[in-house]
Amino acid sequence: MTTLSAPDRLLAVLAAFDHEHPALCLTDISRRAGLTLTTAHRLAGALTEWGALERDEEGLYHVGLRLWEIAALAPRGLALRQIALPYLEDLYEATHENVQLAVRDGSEVVYIEWISGRSAVGVRIQVGARWPLHATGVGLALLAHGDPAFQDAYCDRPLASFTPHTVTDPARLRRLLAEVRRTGVAVSSRQVTDDALSVAAPVRGTGGTVIAAVSVVVPQVDAQIPALIPAVRLAARGISRALGWQPQTPVTPGS
Repeated sequence: MTTLSAPDRLLAVLAAFDHEHPALCLTDISRRAGLTLTTAHRLAGALTEWGALERDEEGLYHVGLRLWEIAALAPRGLALRQIALPYLEDLYEATHENVQLAVRDGSEVVYIEWISGRSAVGVRIQVGARWPLHATGVGLALLAHGDPAFQDAYCDRPLASFTPHTVTDPARLRRLLAEVRRTGVAVSSRQVTDDALSVAAPVRGTGGTVIAAVSVVVPQVDAQIPALIPAVRLAARGISRALGWQPQTPVTPGS
C-alpha cells in the first residue's frame, strides 16, 4: 500500500469535496480521502485554521473563502470571466437562452461562467462543473483546436455516453472535429440531455491560441441554428479581442 506524502494527504482532504458533496462531516472526509479519522481531523483542523475549509454550527465542513481568493488569481478563471462577462451578457440579451463560458482542463471541460435563461431549457451545468470534451459544444470547440497528438489520444480512449445521441465512435468524432475546424463553430445536439442543443465557438488569446469557448444552449426541438451561429461567433470574437487577440488577416472558418 502506497503511503501518501503530507501534501498528498492535504490535497486528498480538499478533493473529498465536489458538487455532489459540498458539505462533509469528519467521518465522510476520512472515508472519501482514504485517511484515518485521526489524520483527517488533524488536517481538517489545519485547513480550517488557514481558511481553506470552514465548519458550520452542525459540525459540517465546507470549502472556505480563502480558496476562492486564491482561485480568483487563476488567469483562466475569474480574470477571464470578468473580461468575458459583458460579451456573455450581450449574447444572453440576443438569445435569452443559457449562455456558457468554459476552459479545458486535461480531458475535461470546466465551466467558469453560466448565465441562465429564465424560461430556457434546463441544463446539467453549473459553474465549476466538469464534462468530457466530446459531449458538449464548448468541449468540441476546445478539442477541435487542441494539439493533434492530444486529439488522437482522446479519440482513441473509451468515450463516455450520456444519451443515445452521444458521439462515442472515434471515427465519427474525428469527422466532427474536422467540421468544427472547417466552420469555426461546434454544434452538439442531445449529447448530454435529450432535449438540448448547443452552439459553441472558440475564444482566442493574445497569440491566437484557443484558450476558452463560449456557447448558447437552446431546446433542441426548435433550435434555429443559422440564427444562433452569428451571435455566438460575435461573442467569441469580442472576448478574443478583449483578451488582446488582433488577427492580422480576416478569420476564415476553422482557423
